[in-house]
Amino acid sequence: MRLRSYQQECHGNIIEALSNGKRSTLAVMPTGCGKTVVFGHVAKSWEGRGRVLVIAHREELIFQAQDKVGRVTGEKPDIEMGDFWAQRHGLLSGSNVVISTVQTQNAGKKCSYCGGEGGIDGEKCNQCVDGQMRRMMRFDPDEFGLLIIDEAHHAVATGYQRVIDYYSRNPNLRVLGVTATPDRKDEAALGQVFDSVAFEYGVLDAINDGWLVPIMQQWVVCEDLDFSKIKTTAGDLNLGELEDVLTAEKALHQVTSPTIEIAGDRATLVFAASVAHAELMAEIFNRHKPNSAICIHGGTDGELRRQLLKEYSQGKYQFLCGCGVFLEGFDEPRIDCIAMARPTKSRALYAQAIGRGTRPIVPPMEETPELRRAGIAASRKPELLVLDFVGNSGRHKLISTADILGGKYPDEVVDRAIANAKKDAEAEEKQGGRQKPVDMLEKLADAQKQLDEERRKHIVAKSRHSVTVVSPFDVFDLKPQREPGWHQGRKPSDKMIAVLENAGIDWKKNTYTENKQLITEVFRRRNDGLCTFRQAKILQKYGQPTNVGFKEASSIIDAIAKNNWQPIERVSV
Repeated sequence: MRLRSYQQECHGNIIEALSNGKRSTLAVMPTGCGKTVVFGHVAKSWEGRGRVLVIAHREELIFQAQDKVGRVTGEKPDIEMGDFWAQRHGLLSGSNVVISTVQTQNAGKKCSYCGGEGGIDGEKCNQCVDGQMRRMMRFDPDEFGLLIIDEAHHAVATGYQRVIDYYSRNPNLRVLGVTATPDRKDEAALGQVFDSVAFEYGVLDAINDGWLVPIMQQWVVCEDLDFSKIKTTAGDLNLGELEDVLTAEKALHQVTSPTIEIAGDRATLVFAASVAHAELMAEIFNRHKPNSAICIHGGTDGELRRQLLKEYSQGKYQFLCGCGVFLEGFDEPRIDCIAMARPTKSRALYAQAIGRGTRPIVPPMEETPELRRAGIAASRKPELLVLDFVGNSGRHKLISTADILGGKYPDEVVDRAIANAKKDAEAEEKQGGRQKPVDMLEKLADAQKQLDEERRKHIVAKSRHSVTVVSPFDVFDLKPQREPGWHQGRKPSDKMIAVLENAGIDWKKNTYTENKQLITEVFRRRNDGLCTFRQAKILQKYGQPTNVGFKEASSIIDAIAKNNWQPIERVSV
């Protein structure tokens, strides 16, 4: 399977990190961008360096990984899960790769030697793992050279840590985590699990590069939705209390009726808060539009589930209602509307949900981003429409598309964009209309401008004789990006410092992410033949444009020098 350009970069960065002193590294890539294909190529590159163990937490992910990794490596991986048993030793296996669930690895029974205490007389028991004879103990850690954790935002959990600790008994083990856009509260924790971040590729990057479809947001105001009294449990809205609110008769109709109206004939995936909620919505969809909806949940018979999904894929049904079973391991490119009937405070959950609809109807094949975007625009699925339902959220900050698309914006910009869009939706509702779908990227840009203007009003004019610190972001006309949790407190490498200092940029007060951003701009300008930072700083000081070529900048600076370093007429570009 041929790797796309960003996948090649990701693969190369991972191999470089794990081959040059990093015990573990993380790769961040949105849903639909081929994480499994990338780590399949990493597994192939690891041949001769020990067995590879892939860990996930859902059955669907296990078989999906077996298929894709097998196609990449040419060897069908062994599965260790339930009644599936992998070969204990690599020499007896037809594949170098073992794929298993974290639950299977942790399964076991109480250790008879220590009585389940995990130790004897203050000494750790060497016959078990944390008091249990666990299934992972079938395998010799010294045989494994690489542990890959799929959906690595789960890696902070105890079960994953136990697996990592067991296989890390081999001092030569390397660990790779792959995940889509994680929740911001998870980022700092992931920074404690992984030594480095080999690759970061955001949803907006993938949309701009033409690999995913654009996202449009529409809020629906529902007067009878009141989430203000719902408690927060494990970082999200309490599901039992949320179900009570959402399954009330008025609330059900305030969600389903607008969905039918707005979705039109779009293939729609509806995320519900519970099985009962999903079943009730499917019933109401069918009441208004006969035979248009199906409900699938964890208790749905496997054979029936496969048949219903096949019929949905063929277009027999328009609405597919579920409550969590479609967050991972479900790929259906024809979905072009996501109805988030289950509000959430979790960015990771929301990103997984809308990721089910961001795949183009046909995989992009064109060579340039412009051609790929044009192909998507001309297809049967030019965009994804996301429906969120606005009620009284009280103290809760509910996630929307702005949180996903605004990954590089500071939190204050994202919050302002959401507030502005919701205000517009409520104003339209009061006037008897309904908010049209909005481009949240435009809302984010507008919010950034608003905040910039507000800051300017608070700037106190300084004496012209005072020393002014020139920000490299002002010189390059860039907005500093948000620092992800896993980079907080991280220092730039010697190579990064050398690049910045050679460019004349003071890096000491910048975050790690800001320094990376500046380095990217330095190289972009060099590749595009634009002026250097030193030139741009002089041009900015004298009111000249900074996006000119190297030679043009030299000519302008020469003219300023000949004018005794006094301002000259602004050069048009």
